[in-house]
Amino acid sequence: MARASNQYVCQDCGAAHSRWVGKCTACEAWNSLVEEAGAAAFTPPGTPNSARKGNVIELESLAGSTEEMPRMIARMPELDRVTGGGFVPGSAILIGGEPGIGKSTLLLQVASALAETGRTAMYFSGEEATAQIRLRAQRLGLEKAPVAIAAETNLGNILATLRKGKAPDLVIIDSVQTLWSDGLDSAPGTVSQLRATTQSLIRFAKSKGSAILLVGHVTKDGQIAGPKVIEHMVDTVLYFEGDRGHPFRILRSIKNRFGPTDEIGVFEMAEKGLVEVENPSELFLGDRDNPSPGAAVFAGIEGTRPILVEIQALVAPSSLGTPRRAVIGWEPNRLSMLLAVLEARAGLALGAHDVYLNVAGGLKITEPAADLAAAAALVSSFSGCALPSDRVYFGEISLSGAIRASAHMVSRLKEAQKLGFKSAVIPNRGEYENDAVTLATERIGELKPFVVKCAGCAEGKD
Repeated sequence: MARASNQYVCQDCGAAHSRWVGKCTACEAWNSLVEEAGAAAFTPPGTPNSARKGNVIELESLAGSTEEMPRMIARMPELDRVTGGGFVPGSAILIGGEPGIGKSTLLLQVASALAETGRTAMYFSGEEATAQIRLRAQRLGLEKAPVAIAAETNLGNILATLRKGKAPDLVIIDSVQTLWSDGLDSAPGTVSQLRATTQSLIRFAKSKGSAILLVGHVTKDGQIAGPKVIEHMVDTVLYFEGDRGHPFRILRSIKNRFGPTDEIGVFEMAEKGLVEVENPSELFLGDRDNPSPGAAVFAGIEGTRPILVEIQALVAPSSLGTPRRAVIGWEPNRLSMLLAVLEARAGLALGAHDVYLNVAGGLKITEPAADLAAAAALVSSFSGCALPSDRVYFGEISLSGAIRASAHMVSRLKEAQKLGFKSAVIPNRGEYENDAVTLATERIGELKPFVVKCAGCAEGKD
């Protein structure tokens, strides 16, 4: 066996280098290389020079019946919605979020809810002492829940505790960046430690049938810290989003092998912890009694759930040589594209104006169907005319100025109808059942007539 040699591993992408360089050649990140002990070279089993041969694997066919795996219901409908109906035994779940967003609070509530149903839950914290966890439990009113807690970061001690007696139903690790293994010389949080500790915990979960919840730190860009290989190893990846200026928190599913992706659960941070929000559309809508210019309601879809949210825009003359473009809750590149289409295809001169766009409530929208609502808000602010407060908008705008069809039209319109909206502006293409919706729908196929009509409201033409 060859002698092990040290190598320099990028902490952002996991690429290995033989020597230190200031910039990673794989992901082009600066000052991200850390020296780690490299593994000794080995000969894979089954090769001509290998002393050991591999075993033949018995293959199976796709035909056959497979029983649906039972799930552990957390009795939190918003969380159960995001996970696809509950935690699957033997699954590994990675949850990330900014510091102070409420990850530990949510996990303590989840562990307490499962423990009260007769399940066994263990909570291992690498960042807080057990006294701090008890204080949080007392504040949340969960001090009587039969949850086993410990402050430990050594992987060997955690696995030895988990293997003692009957395997627990739920294991929470807060956080995976604090774990370290005796077999590695690198510091906690490095790529080698993250890979080894995560793989060991997943192997235990698959063999014993325990559900593992791993908490992951996030970078300044909002991504889970560490190499992407960790997200590929786990079964489910959840992001806990929210603005500290708002009490609302969004639990978003990015990856889920046992349920739908892009599903969201909405919570509200209250004095007694996170409270589930049954009707998120009412929270994300602003004051509809006093409509003002620059506000439009978007009928969107998050996963399988229809959500209505208010998009706010402000267009003001700029005194700068390069006007400002600021956006919160939407993609900045999408806003730049929409402004270019409004100027080139609809004749709206916005080149000398500052443009600000905001999604109310702290929600982040990635759906292309929000183009039409954003355009309506921009035109409304530019013309100084308020849009009807009982109207919703949705539709994707192409570079040619055409309005493209959007999916789930019936669900969007039903949600708007349930909340008391009377009309909707929708794409010209796309079919839906007329008898299921009583809203007055206005279909449009191009952006220019829509902009001219909205801009004419300020002059009393519409």
